[in-house]
Amino acid sequence: MEPLRELMTGNTLWLMLLGVVAGIVIGALPGLTATMGVALLVPFTFWLPTLPALMVLLGVYVGAMYGGAIPAVLIRTPGTPAAAATSLDGYPMAQAGNAGLAIGISCITGVVGGVFSTLVLMVAAPQVARFALKFGPAEYFALAVFGLSVIASLSARSLLKGALMGVCGLLLATIGMDPITAVPRFTFGLTPLLEGLALIPVLVGVFALGEVLYQSSLPEPDRSLFRQIGRVLPSRSDYGRITAPTLLASVTGTFIGALPGVGGDVAAFVAYDQAKKVSRRPEEFGRGSVEGLAAAECANNSVTGGAMIPMLTLGIPGDAVTAVILGAMVMHGVRPGPDLFEKQSNLLAAIFIGLLVANLLVLPIGLAGAKLFAQTVRAPRQYLFPLIVVLCVVGSYAINNSLFDVGVMFVFGFIGWALRQWGFPIAPLVLGLILGRMTEENLRRALILSGGSWRIFVEHPIAATLLALAIASVALSWWQSRRATKTGGASDEQQNGVRGSA
Repeated sequence: MEPLRELMTGNTLWLMLLGVVAGIVIGALPGLTATMGVALLVPFTFWLPTLPALMVLLGVYVGAMYGGAIPAVLIRTPGTPAAAATSLDGYPMAQAGNAGLAIGISCITGVVGGVFSTLVLMVAAPQVARFALKFGPAEYFALAVFGLSVIASLSARSLLKGALMGVCGLLLATIGMDPITAVPRFTFGLTPLLEGLALIPVLVGVFALGEVLYQSSLPEPDRSLFRQIGRVLPSRSDYGRITAPTLLASVTGTFIGALPGVGGDVAAFVAYDQAKKVSRRPEEFGRGSVEGLAAAECANNSVTGGAMIPMLTLGIPGDAVTAVILGAMVMHGVRPGPDLFEKQSNLLAAIFIGLLVANLLVLPIGLAGAKLFAQTVRAPRQYLFPLIVVLCVVGSYAINNSLFDVGVMFVFGFIGWALRQWGFPIAPLVLGLILGRMTEENLRRALILSGGSWRIFVEHPIAATLLALAIASVALSWWQSRRATKTGGASDEQQNGVRGSA
């Protein structure tokens, strides 16, 4: 029960509170995502004990998911990708003089979604982990392949680009000592590479520094549209209208969050569409509907608990943020998976309760500080971005007191910038790097156990099922991508025809 006692200490609670506030501020700054915020703070948690470090990161995670709604409402610029659907009705409400109400509804419904998904996590995660105890090398290899199939879902724009990034991640994972023979590979005589690429500098580089470089090339958002906040708390009639869409969106967001690689932006738009279909006032959607706002914001916040389910039970990140958190847990010597439930159940219980407390902290902080947090949309880039670069350098150096890690961070920062410029998804690269070693090690162990026979992956029912699901997942994503391309092409032809006739 030591982790639970540690969770209730003043230091841990204060750090969690600090994480929530930092997350809200990061989410409210246009261009800074939850992934970037968590990646930026991971190096600074290295000097903290395991549980307080994880509480800081979870606080940033849930805080940023709410914070992204603030610029979406005020200047129609989502602070995080998941808040894109929030701007559909949040901004019209701000134009009508109800910016405070929109922010208040976003905070309240977001907390409901986050708490609901955490409760589902508490119930579902142990059941999934209990099943995973039956896994051997063949099953773990199949699981890693299934995790890599998520790359197809993360590559909505181009399946080929996503697959290429996944392969690059797998290749990067081979740098260092061979997991079976302990022979150095691709180290080029550099001692720091014997243990492979340090994960945290890579994450900080591609997500934080790369995002800063990319955002620096974009025009500033129009902050002249900043509006007065006004009343924040909803009225009784508002609560009556948002209750049903909030409950529906909680279920939808949690379920979609538990699907690896989907994310809060997809959950928000799906929940928004569902709310519009069941609403008695569908004509108000897109014009300032409190129902549409509640559904979108609740769904993207309820993804937090859902995304933690595959990450904690199987070691497969549910989204880009949990991929970074997974790296942080590994850095602190915590390996997510079935063993976590067996050997560190007290730590796991503390994580569950901490995630629940972090979601609850968003409510008073978000409502009381709504007007203050809203001022962050005015932060000028010429002061903000240099500060982030300094934090990237300090954080990367602090992990191993190594300038080599700083160099790795800068290299991957420019790689992240280039990938964004050319339209390549970054999450598949990180996923390949994280799962690469697990894939190779368990493939080779399974083949050693079977005497080199590949039939072991078909003869084991769990492994065969996971591989079949991986194939089905890739096929479905390919079909959806092809269908979307055809639909887009048809739409372009129709538009060209209209322009030609005009």
